Amino acid sequence: MLRFETAGESHGECLVATLTGLPAGVPVSLEAINRDLWRRQQGFGRGGRMKIETDKAHIVSGVRHSKTIGSPVAILIDNADWKNWTEALPVEDFEGSAQKQKKLTRPRPGHADLAGALKYNFQDARYVLERASARETTARVALGGLAKAFLGELGIAVFSHVIAVGQERSDRPVTWEELVALNNRDEVLLNCVDAEAEQRMKGVVDQIYKTGDTVGGVFEVVAHGVPPGLGSHITWDSRLDGKLAQAIVSLQAVKGVEIGFATEGAASFGSKVQDTIHYSGEEHKFTRGANRAGGLEGGITNGEDVVVRGLLKPISTLRRPLESVDFETREAVAAAYERSDVCVVPAAGVGGEAMVALVLAQAALEKFGGDSMTETKRNYKGYLEQVKNF
Repeated sequence: MLRFETAGESHGECLVATLTGLPAGVPVSLEAINRDLWRRQQGFGRGGRMKIETDKAHIVSGVRHSKTIGSPVAILIDNADWKNWTEALPVEDFEGSAQKQKKLTRPRPGHADLAGALKYNFQDARYVLERASARETTARVALGGLAKAFLGELGIAVFSHVIAVGQERSDRPVTWEELVALNNRDEVLLNCVDAEAEQRMKGVVDQIYKTGDTVGGVFEVVAHGVPPGLGSHITWDSRLDGKLAQAIVSLQAVKGVEIGFATEGAASFGSKVQDTIHYSGEEHKFTRGANRAGGLEGGITNGEDVVVRGLLKPISTLRRPLESVDFETREAVAAAYERSDVCVVPAAGVGGEAMVALVLAQAALEKFGGDSMTETKRNYKGYLEQVKNF
């Protein structure tokens, strides 16, 4: 069973990530993991925090000589901004520490501030926002790099791209080769394949920045090379589409998920939505006339690319704050402002890649098992032969 956890606060000393269940022998590249961490920090519309941090993964267990050894993998990622918060967020209290605190008593609409403070009986939302912050996705992206390394051994790759920022969008078909090229770029604007649409999206971010507002959008994650048969139809919680939906919605600010072309399908007719089935004798495989289902039918992968979209709301921290109420006085006030981004859709896409990779890796290990990569690949190869000879 592949399991992961993250720990740490936005301005704490570091982020901690653990992954248990990877077989021994998975090749691990710190360069590849750090590139994904770099990609998560990029994109037009990011805020000042990204100028402070240079995220690097520090693996402290579970990997030796560039390969997993079967034991839990633990990763640390330092927060460079911690030096500015050591007295505000100490582990142990000290005399005069109350004067050093950076309280947040004016909760931000749309953030976890008020709901979390009520839940944990905090008169100060600082502890809530520190953990609820999207800074936590840094740890997920690092773990996603490990999941990608495992999937890569099975011929599966995962990338993302942006299809909408605000009302500007690009829904033109995108090839896998375009996605690979896009994610290999050394400069990231808004991570959209369509250059013309990307410039229109940039215009939206420019305009929003001037008004002190924020803007959301839609990212799409594509998993290529996924075999048929991952996931199951037999119970509600074994359906892979449900697991993917939960994984994507668990990302901060994501409020909706689309598997394949769900929105378009909901407004169409059955004869136009279902993916027709064909057979290639030359390749000994079933094929589809299209992939509107997003590679999943009945909660099971069908051999097409897995396509998942995340609908990201505008982030909650605005330079022009909305109305709120102060915890202490109960009076109407402007909500608190914390250093913030304007647009994080490309970064959310990288977080989406990590979550899709982790879910697919878990599904693959559930099906093929193996304590070593050699065993897993042997089982996988046998299954592919079974499918081919169906």
